[in-house]
Parts: sequence; C-alpha cells; structure tokens
Amino acid sequence: MTLQIAVIGAGMIGKTHVEAIAASQDARLVGVADPNPAAAVLAAQYGAPYFADYETMLDQLKPDGAIVATPNALHVETGLACLARGIVPLIEKPIAETVEAAERLVAAAARAGLPMLVGHHRRHNPIMERARELVGGGALGRLTAITALSLFRKPDAYFDVAWRRQPGGGPVLINLIHNIDDMRWIAGDEIVSVQASTASAVRGLPVEDSAAVVLQFAGGALATALVSDAVAAPWAWELTSGENPFFPPAQPENCYLFAGTTASLALPRLELWRHFGEQGWQAPLVRERQRVAEADPYARQLAHFCRVIRRAEPPRIDGADATRTLAAAMAVHQAAATGRPVRL
Repeated sequence: MTLQIAVIGAGMIGKTHVEAIAASQDARLVGVADPNPAAAVLAAQYGAPYFADYETMLDQLKPDGAIVATPNALHVETGLACLARGIVPLIEKPIAETVEAAERLVAAAARAGLPMLVGHHRRHNPIMERARELVGGGALGRLTAITALSLFRKPDAYFDVAWRRQPGGGPVLINLIHNIDDMRWIAGDEIVSVQASTASAVRGLPVEDSAAVVLQFAGGALATALVSDAVAAPWAWELTSGENPFFPPAQPENCYLFAGTTASLALPRLELWRHFGEQGWQAPLVRERQRVAEADPYARQLAHFCRVIRRAEPPRIDGADATRTLAAAMAVHQAAATGRPVRL
C-alpha cells in the first residue's frame, strides 16, 4: 500500500523532502502547506494540492504521515497538531527550540501511542552507518578523541529570512547539532559535559556565526567541534560528503576524525589509519580506504519513515533520542554565556 505523505514547510529542506517523495515507490505526495504563496508553485510542479494553512490540510487530507519542515520555532506546535490527529510526524531537526518543548512533544507522542521520527538524516547515510559499525565493532580499539569541523560560508542572501538572524537561527542549532548527533551516534555513547565559546564578530547579528566546543562522553572520550558559517573553507560535511546536489561537487577532504587506541578513522573518506606492526609513533602508519555504496540519505530516511508509519520498525532516532542531541546543542549556548562547563 502506498502511503499518503504531506509536507509542511516548503523551504529548501521541504523541497528536498518533496523531491524524495516524488521519487519514492512507497509514498505519494498528497499536499504541501506553507503560508508563502510561492509554495503553490512547488505543489503544482509535483501535482499536489497547496494549502496556506497546514491544519486545514491535515483535516481535509488525513494523511498517513506528515513531514514537518517549518522554521525551528514552529516544530513543536506543528508536531502536536499532527499527533492530535493521529498522523505520524517526521520532525525536521532540531526537534524543538528548547528541551522543555521537546519533552512536551515526546510526551504527546507517548499519550497518542504514535511513533515519531526526527530528521537527523545523516544517520541514514551509508558512510555514517559504516563508521558506526567500525567504532562499535572495536576496529579503533578504545575511542579516545573526536574532532568535528563544520566550516563554510553562507551567502548574504541566506540571512534575508528573518528567523535566521535571531537566536536559534544560527549555526549551533542549524549545523552543529548535526555534528553533535553524528558524534553521539557513531560513538554509541552519551555526552555528559559541554564547554563552549561563541562569537558573532563577523556579521554582528544577535545570533552567533562561530562556536568552539569541547565535549566529554560518558565512556571517557573527549571531542572538539568547531563551526562557523562565515568562512571560506571546505571542511564541512555538506562540502565533503557529496550527499546533497545543492552543494558543489565534493571536495577531497575530511571533516571528522575518530581516534582510538589501535586505529583512527577520518570521514567522509572513510580512511582507516593504523600502525603497521609494533604500536608506537615511530612505527609506520598504513591507510585503508573503506568502501560503501552511495545512496541518498533523504531517500533512505523516507523509506525508513514509511516503515515506521507501518510499525515495521522503530524510529532510528525518536523524540527522546533527538532531545538528548538537542540538550547538548543547547548546552553550547549556556556554557558560552556562563563561561562554565554544563553537565548533562
């Protein structure tokens, strides 16, 4: 049975979801909702009805599932509207603007007896899946240190959208939250402490343009993360992984390092480094390139969402899991504001 899926929010990410549904054999696009009349063009392009009001769309169409790709501040109220109507939601990341709001959404899903998937789409990328297998399978020995880089420049026109100039619309909750979730998922461990500094020196907006973060994991591993959306640089997942055709062809660089006691792994090139023979810095290092089949993570996420709707499998990242990622991202702002570590 083909599932009926509606999309709420027709911006850049909403359009990506619409394209994924159009290419799917499991799902059919039944409606697009967005108060911006320009969204009607997108809906017409894919032969779907357009609605200015998403509640009207949900009431009229009663879809099996709805993808919530609204601005961050609207995720919770839109997700609650879906759950109240018995519609399974896929909530784009971040799940909410605050941990408390995310917990309300999680509680509402539990009361409704409905699953909820959160759109940390990189968990569906074969590169990330292989990295998790290698780390979890002990290929690196004991995971000791992690570095994540997310360095790129957003064009000036990006900030013509008002919410992107305000707190909550900066690279911490839009970009760094991906890095945090990637590290949590690949490490298979929870973050217990966050230290951070943020800056808005380049644009002078109320929202940060850069952040430097130190994370401690429960298992003892330490991680650093550096994010800036105001620099000319290639060291970011978007620019190195090649997973999204919106960006230029992939650069031959890495943006993640997972270092263990017997080997280390660089992503997205899946380069596994280990000593040849005796362990020690004078011993030769050899590099092994891991290989995985390329696949569109948004298409794979949609296929998974359909299985979640059918109750064929649990969400790869549910609301409670996504709330833990959000809590770590929110702790970045708290730690930067206070100058003190935040315990989670």
